[in-house]
Amino acid sequence: MSCGRCVAPGSVLIFSAVMEGEVAEKGAGLTPALMGRGALVDSYGRVLRDLRVSLTDRCNFRCLYCLPETEAARNFYRGRWANMPNSTPILQQWVPRSQILSFEEIERVVRIAIGLGIRKIRLTGGEPLLRQNVEWLVSRLSQIEGVTDLAMTTNGFLFSKKAQALREAGLGRVSFSMDSLDRETFKKMTGRDGLGEVLGGLALAQELGFEPVKVNAVVIRDLNDHEIEVLADFARTRGLSLRFIEFMPLDSARAWLKEMVVTGREILERLQARFSLRPLGLANPSATAKRWAFSEGRGEVGIIAPVSEPFCGHCNRLRLTADGKIRTCLFSVAEHDLRARLRDGASDETIAEWLQGVVKHKEARHHIGEPDFVAPSRSMSCIGG
Repeated sequence: MSCGRCVAPGSVLIFSAVMEGEVAEKGAGLTPALMGRGALVDSYGRVLRDLRVSLTDRCNFRCLYCLPETEAARNFYRGRWANMPNSTPILQQWVPRSQILSFEEIERVVRIAIGLGIRKIRLTGGEPLLRQNVEWLVSRLSQIEGVTDLAMTTNGFLFSKKAQALREAGLGRVSFSMDSLDRETFKKMTGRDGLGEVLGGLALAQELGFEPVKVNAVVIRDLNDHEIEVLADFARTRGLSLRFIEFMPLDSARAWLKEMVVTGREILERLQARFSLRPLGLANPSATAKRWAFSEGRGEVGIIAPVSEPFCGHCNRLRLTADGKIRTCLFSVAEHDLRARLRDGASDETIAEWLQGVVKHKEARHHIGEPDFVAPSRSMSCIGG
C-alpha cells in the first residue's frame, strides 16, 4: 500500500528539485557529472530525504532490546520465553575494523546522497561516540552544501566529553536513548550503571543550545512501562522532546514477543489520563512520531508505533551500516554492498546510478506480527538506529 502522494509501481515519473515546499540545492557537494541526476525514488513514489549513517557496530551498553548479553537480560526473557538460552551468553560478533567505513568514505557517500536529494543526515551506531575523532567527521559533513539537518543519536554515556567539540563542529541536534529514570531499572535495561552520566549529558546538551534535545525511551511491558508518566513529567519539567517507542524485534537474542509490546494507543491513553495534552501537527509527512505538547510545561511527548501503527507508506529513509551496506528498510532481510564499490574504484556517477537502482527495490512495508515475518539477520546495533 502506498501513501496518498505515491503513484503506482511502474509508472513513468518525472521529478523536479522541489519537494514539499523545499527547494533542493542543485549539485550540492557534487562533481559536475552528477549535477541534475535526480532524486532517490522508490517504485512506490516515495522520495528519500533522510540518510541514517552508522559509524560503528560497537556499543558500550548492552541494552535488553538490542544486545541482551547480561545475566539480568537473560533472566528477564527466560521468565517469559521458554526457549530463551539458559547457558551460553549471546555475544555479539563485531565487524572487523578493516571492514568499517573510514570517515573519508562516509563523507563521500553523504556527498553523493546529497546530490540525489538527501537532506537529513543522522549519525548513529552502535554508539557513535566510540569512534575516535568523530567531531572531525561532523565538521566535514556540516560543511556540505545541501545538508539541512545534521543530528546524532547516542546513549549519552560519553556525550559530556565530546559535547562542546560536537557543537563547535556543526552538530545541530542530538537524541539520547534513556529508557528509565530509576537507577536499578536503567542498569537492568542497559547493562550499565550510567544513569548519572546520561542525565549530565542531557543537561549539557540543553546548556550548549542543541535544539531540540530529544530523549528516546523504548517501552517494554513489565520492565519499564510503569515509568511512562514519570518520563513524560521529566520531559515536561525539563523542556525536552520525549519519544516513546514500541518494542521492536531487533534484539540479537531473537527473544522479542508481541506480548511485551506496550502499544502506542495504550501509552497515549495513560498520558492523557495524567496530563493535559495538545496535539501537534506532523513536522513533515514522513515524520515517524505523533506529537503532543503539554498545556502546562515546555516539553513535548511523541509516540513512535512501528508495530501497532506502521508508517511505512510515508517512509523516506535510507540506511548505511558501519561496514558499508545499504539497507532500504530497518527490517530488510537483504543488504546491498556499497563498500565494495567504494573500494573497487567506482566513480561517483556509477555509485549514484547504483543507489538509484537499489532504492527502486525499497520494501513496501515491514511484516512485524505477521506469520511470514522474518527478523533481520543483524541486531539494531549492527543495522544503525
